[in-house]
Amino acid sequence: MNYLKTEAEVDRFIQQHALSFIYISKENCSVCESLYPQIMEVLQDYEKINTAKIVVDELPSIASKFEILTAPVLLLFIEGKEYLRHARIVPIDLFRDKINELYHLYYE
Repeated sequence: MNYLKTEAEVDRFIQQHALSFIYISKENCSVCESLYPQIMEVLQDYEKINTAKIVVDELPSIASKFEILTAPVLLLFIEGKEYLRHARIVPIDLFRDKINELYHLYYE
């Protein structure tokens, strides 16, 4: 897991990887903390998805860049374009199904 601390790092991460996933959290957020391990467990089955984490308190400008109003926010980019966004309460089965669908569409 990469920890991104600047907008330049975020932009570079998204552009350097065909599939990039960013988990955006907030400090002292119980939902962020409890959801994170579940999301990482799903993503471990998709080795070609590069993952990163941003703590919005450390990079407040990211909220306006990605139009974020709550936390956590899960973003999947394919070749630099946003293809998936989930925020706050994320049903794990729905998330798994969408990741699986997009991953196999891209790699087949």
